[in-house]
Order: sequence, then C-alpha cells, then structure tokens
Amino acid sequence: MSKTIIVSNRLPVRITENDGEYVMSPSEGGLATGLGSIYRDGQNVWIGWPGMEVTEEKDQQRIQQQLAEMNLLPVYLSQEEINNYYEGFSNETLWPVFHYMAVYAKYEQPYWDSYYKVTEKFRDIILSVAEPDDIIWIHDYQLLLLPGMIRAVIPDISIGFFLHIPFPSFELFRLIPWRAELLEGMLGADLLGFHTFDDSRHFINAVTRILPINASANVMMVNDRAVMAETFPMGIDYDKYASLSKEKEVKDQLRELKETFQGMRMILSIDRLDYSKGILQRLQAFELFLQLYPEYMEKVVLYMIIVPSRDNVQQYRDLRDEIDKLVGGINARFRTNNWHPIHYFYRSFPIETLSALYNFADVGLVTPMRDGMNLVSKEYVASRNQNNGVLILSEMAGASRELIDAIIVNPNNIGAITRAIEEALVMPEPEQYRRMKQMRQVVAKFNIAHWVKLFMDRLQEVKQIQQSMLARRLSSDMQVQVQRQYKAVTKRAIFLDYDGTLVGFNVNVDQASPDQELYELLRELTTDPANEVVMISGRKHETLSEWLGHLKLDLIAEHGAWQKKHGTKWRKLAGLNDLWKQEIYPTLETYTDRTPGSFIEEKSYSLAWHYRKVEQGLGELRANELMNTLRYYTTDKGLQVLPGDKVIEVKNVEINKGRAALAWMQDRSYDFVMAIGDDHTDEDIFKALQQEAITIKVGSQVSAARYYLRNFQEVRQFLKSLV
Repeated sequence: MSKTIIVSNRLPVRITENDGEYVMSPSEGGLATGLGSIYRDGQNVWIGWPGMEVTEEKDQQRIQQQLAEMNLLPVYLSQEEINNYYEGFSNETLWPVFHYMAVYAKYEQPYWDSYYKVTEKFRDIILSVAEPDDIIWIHDYQLLLLPGMIRAVIPDISIGFFLHIPFPSFELFRLIPWRAELLEGMLGADLLGFHTFDDSRHFINAVTRILPINASANVMMVNDRAVMAETFPMGIDYDKYASLSKEKEVKDQLRELKETFQGMRMILSIDRLDYSKGILQRLQAFELFLQLYPEYMEKVVLYMIIVPSRDNVQQYRDLRDEIDKLVGGINARFRTNNWHPIHYFYRSFPIETLSALYNFADVGLVTPMRDGMNLVSKEYVASRNQNNGVLILSEMAGASRELIDAIIVNPNNIGAITRAIEEALVMPEPEQYRRMKQMRQVVAKFNIAHWVKLFMDRLQEVKQIQQSMLARRLSSDMQVQVQRQYKAVTKRAIFLDYDGTLVGFNVNVDQASPDQELYELLRELTTDPANEVVMISGRKHETLSEWLGHLKLDLIAEHGAWQKKHGTKWRKLAGLNDLWKQEIYPTLETYTDRTPGSFIEEKSYSLAWHYRKVEQGLGELRANELMNTLRYYTTDKGLQVLPGDKVIEVKNVEINKGRAALAWMQDRSYDFVMAIGDDHTDEDIFKALQQEAITIKVGSQVSAARYYLRNFQEVRQFLKSLV
C-alpha cells in the first residue's frame, strides 16, 4: 500500500518542555491545516525538524515516540546546523536573493556546506521509511536540494516540490555561486509548484540558461524524464475564518474593540518582522496621509501588529529599531489628548484576536515589497462575512493575481498608498460590497483543500505522462528485438540524418565533420552486403562529397534536392528553380544585420538562416519574427519554411526528405527499413515510410517516429550494437 510522505523544514507542532515532560501542541499555520487530512491518514507521515535542539538520546527517543502517534517523524538538528543551514544559507543567502533584496545576501562556504549536509540528513530519514511506489511532497526553500538527492537513490519514485516564496528572475538567481546545484536539486522533482506564473517562468528561464536543458512551454526534459513547472496559488482554510466570528471569544473581543474605538475607522496591518514586508514604507504613507488629510485626525487609527522574528540577526534588530522610531515619531507628532494614530504591537496574537480584528477593521493594508502569496490578505477577505471593508494590496504579493478587486498598489510608491487609504475610507458601501463579494468567492473556491487536491492530481498526471513517454523510449529490451529483426533479414535500407543524429551540435557549422569513431562505424555498416546505407542530410552536396564521398554510401543532400548513388555523379531534382532567392535573401539579410552572431548559408535550392551563435533568447525571438515574415512572403510561391535546430530554412516545396527517400526506394524491395533523424525535416521521412519501418527520433518524444533515443551518442551505441 503506497503512502504519502510530506517533508518540510518544520513539523506542524510546537514542542514545549515542562519539568522534563514534553508537551506537543498542533501548529495553526496554513500548511499544517491544509495537509492535516493527508498526513494524519493511515501510513502517511510528515518529516521535519521539531523546532528545538534535543541533544540527549533518551529525550530524542521519547519525543520520537510521542510524535509517531501523530504520524510525525523528527529530523534532529544541532545548534550549529540550525545556525548555518537554517539561519545561514536558507535565511541569509536564499531568502534575500529570492525576495529581490540581494544586497543583504551572504555567500559563505560554511553555510552551503551545512545546507548540503542537513539535506543529506533529511534524505536519510526519508529513505528509512520510503518505498518505491510512495509519493513524496517536499516544501520550500530550505530543502531545494532534497528532490535530486532522493531521485538519485530511488529513480522512479513520485516527487512533488512546492516553493512558498517568490522565485527570482534569472539576473538575480545567477548571483548565487551554487545556482546550478540548486536547480539540479529542484529538478529531481516530477512536478514543481509555484504561487504565480511569473515565478514558474523565472524558474524555467533559470534552468534553460544555467543548465544544458531545453524546455518546451512548461515541460523540461531531464535525462528523459518530463519535469513540469506549474502555478498553484495557495489558499487558506476559508470556512474556518468565515465561521470564527460566531465563536463566543471572538464576539467578546469584537465587543471590546467597538467600545475602545467608538466612532473610529480602523486600518489593520499584520506582518512578520521582515525587510521584505514594506513596513517602513507603509508607515511613511500613513504619516503622509495624516499630513494631507488632517480631517481624519481622531477618526482613523492604524492598528499595526508585527510578529517577532529572527531578533538575533542584526538587520532585523535594526529594522525593529527603525519601526519603533518611526511609530514613536508619528504618534508624537499627531497625537491629541484622547487619540494617538498608531496602535503598535510587537508580539503574536491568538487566532481569536486576529479574527476579531479582521471583522472590525474597515481597511486591510497589505503592502509587502515581495511576497510569495501573502495569506493575511486572504484571511481578511474570508473574515468579512458582511461583504464590506476594503483591501489594499501590493502588486508584488502573489495574492494580487487572484484578488484583483482589491485596491492594487506599488509598495514603493508612497503617494499611491496614501491615495489608496483615502480611496478606501470614502468608498461607498455598494462598491465595497461588489469588490468584497467577488474576492470572497475566489478565496472560498481556491481554498487550501482545493490547492492540495490540485497539486496531488497534477502530480499523478505528470507520472502518467512520463510513463507514456517511457513506452516509446528505445530501451535495451526493445533494442534486442530490433537486433533480432536486423539479423534475421537479407536486404536492409538504412536512412541516417547527419547533424544532431550522428554528430553533436556544433556552434560552427563547418566544424561538425565526422570523427574517426563515426568513420569506423559507417565503414562497418556499409561493408555488410545486406545493407544499403543512405546519408540523407540538409548539408550542401559539396560538403557531403568532401566528408563522406569515399565511403560506400548513397548520399541525399540539401533535404533531397541532390542525390548520388555510390560510384555515380550527383543528380539534381528536376524542375527546380532558384529565382525566388533574390526576393527572400534581402529579408534574411535584414535579420542578420539586426541579430549579432547570425549568418546565412546559401545552398543550391534553399537558404538557411542560422542563429546558433546568437545570445539565447534573442535568437529564438528573432527566429519567431522571421518565421512570421517569411510565411507572408512564401505562401503562394511554392516555397516552404522549415524551423530546425537553431536554423530556419526556406526551400522549394518539392524538396522533401520523405519524397526523396521514397524515390530512392522505388522499384526495390527491402525486408528491413530504418530511418533515424533529429530534425523537423526528418518527420517527412517518418511519415512517408510504412508502418513496420523502424523510425527513431533523436532528442525528443514529440514525433511521428515509433521510438526515440536521447542523443547522438545513444544513436552511435545503438548502431554499434547492430553491427
């Protein structure tokens, strides 16, 4: 029976020691709530650090037994590991870079070493309970290396990963010295979840630019495994927040708030102490508001809760001091005998108090500089059972993509926040109602349970997609079957493409000439009297003659425009003309002028625009533009535009590898036909050949071919196994 293993840095419990006794109380975090239904079920388990240092072995065993009753399994960390792995690499390297505050980041080798070692600790504990058919769901930036470490030991296991903070743009991410290792670790997962489309796009961009991995839309091919990056905006327990206001304790606190702030409008701000939360800018905006709108004196209060966090770090201490100073200054400047504008609390509050505040506050003010999602905004919305109140939300929070009916502001624009506060306070009831109702519908539907289900369903789908792709991989068993077929016959036709199929991709077109190993392989193939081997390539016929003319090969060049049987002269396809080149060449020249590194290759009956030397991204952009321009020019001229590997080719529509292959086979019969190619043009051969032919696409599963191999090295291995 398979089980689900959830892994996060912290376990969903708080442990307190009382006279040698350990007391466990469940955490109220969003993640703990959402995953409660999963980890408490049957054999499932949640693995993580219990939140305190436990050095004595007997204590560790006692805690472990108590936790086991709740389906929890601890990873014990020493104080040094907590300092370097958690406080160090996670929070002083990754956190600032991922929140676009790279100026605060520290890139210390001991931090990285500890991060790596602690991840190995997590891995070993997971491996002690994991079975190959289990599902592992790993959470957040403290464990980026973990998916890869598990994948290395259990290659076929199902692994999901979710990042709860933003993923930075490539320009920032590449500042991290261990960027490639982090990406490789993450790509151990089958499905990577992010809060927003921007985050998943940044991740894919970083992968394709830092690692030798290609992505098609949101799918990356990692050693033959399709890995997907998807967007799953995280929700909250909507019903819990919507129903809290019915509880007696919340009602009592709400009554107290109404008495304390009689006739006042409240603006509510709740954050953890962090430089990514935009707290100072928010205070400056409120100060400006009181200055510009003095009529709100004694009528409005800002109720600001800041939950303590990492007080031991200098930056956080400095931030706390600055907040204290700013709050003190504003209160001193504007207070009157019976009113002070900011009620500031530096501590955490129970959920009942928060619910009363959410219910009472006229305005929710949430303006982080960067935030993966920001659940406070959703909690505020879920609590507004009367459909009134106004949410002011930073466009830099992931929640702004869903809560589009909030007043959206740029957190760096203090004037805009000031105007938003005024707009919120004068907003008519019907407008408040319209906006809040729509936001509540979104938060109710995309709740935490919906998020969990969506992720788990998608992970299952990704595994199925991987399985169906594997079915077409030319595995060692299938290769044995093909070898049997090959050996059993006496007349074989073998069509081989050249670039990308028999040799690797070379930035210089002319440097991809055959090496000694390839010459040896082709000699062995062609000396077998049963074989007729055809090199069918987009290369110029002169180049093929120079490189391969001395071998006992038939040659088809320029996608079929030229053909040459071994020992005879080149023949060109009848009825071709090249007058169209005069019209197309200037267009290609324009794009070459605009794209440093691109060049034009002229063949007898085709023109190729290469962008293999162009900066990544720019080449693809120009290629798309060029494709669109050329389609417009070529529609009624009997020409064809073909995208290839870092090349776009324009040729006569009569020129086609599939037709060339069929023409070559005319009036002959073969017991065994095989074609191997990696390009868009090779699809024509795969489609033209009969169903029973062995057709193999190199480097991609999306093809009309029956099988696929990963790269040219695998093609060479496979051909060697035949001869």
